[in-house]
Amino acid sequence: MAQKTIVLTGASDGIGAAAARHLASPSNRLILVGRSVDKTRAVAEETGSDWFTADFARLDDVRALAQKITDAVGDDGIHVLANNAGGIFGDQTPTVDGFEKTMQVNHLAPFLLTNLLLPQLLASGGAVINTSSIAHRLFGHIDVDDLDNARRFSPNKAYGDAKLANVLFAESLHTKFHADGLSAVAFHPGTVQTNFASDSSSIMRLLYRTPLKHLLLIGADKGGDTLRWFIEGTPGETWISGAYYDERTLTTKVNPQVNDPDLAEALWQRSAALVGIPSP
Repeated sequence: MAQKTIVLTGASDGIGAAAARHLASPSNRLILVGRSVDKTRAVAEETGSDWFTADFARLDDVRALAQKITDAVGDDGIHVLANNAGGIFGDQTPTVDGFEKTMQVNHLAPFLLTNLLLPQLLASGGAVINTSSIAHRLFGHIDVDDLDNARRFSPNKAYGDAKLANVLFAESLHTKFHADGLSAVAFHPGTVQTNFASDSSSIMRLLYRTPLKHLLLIGADKGGDTLRWFIEGTPGETWISGAYYDERTLTTKVNPQVNDPDLAEALWQRSAALVGIPSP
């Protein structure tokens, strides 16, 4: 049987690294992406994977990454792109590209990467898996004319908006490309016990620093296994394309904006304009 080519971002730590370990198999060709050279190399060596590094706070890194992946896969295509990189950050500091860091790292960078890899995904009838968060429902309310939250910024709202964008992006991928064979889904992996949010100014960091984390958070291995479940699953059987899942459960408990197709399209058009790509 031919190998399944899987591109997994955010693979140097947390649920990404755990998922890589679960997925390591002769039947899978893993291409891992992380920001840290040392951490990404270590996971790649442990799992026998190809690997690249990129800083999603730099869109030129993302463009270079897409070209490296395209060159690496050649005519084999990509069967799964797991957009798992992300995080919650502190104050409203712009990236070198001029965008608020939370929105860029969690949404604009994976949006750009996915679009640049679309030919390889479509060639394989591939799937896009977006790691979102319950924060999309708790904190998110997107204004496409103020994605950077210049008028009303907080770390939680910035993160909630970005995770809401992940859900809307999966919906739009389904709407635009499912007829061509592409599937897409967004999911909440559970609240995972990692170093997530530890360096942010969000109140969420307090949970990660106290003994409460052992009661309220799940291990990275469990979250990674949930990510593996989506990656190895069959769209239309294991999970429904265009939908949002709370861990492995299809749920209707979503932010009301998830049900606004006009907003999803407006977000796509705005994102495409910001990262400088044509929109289908």
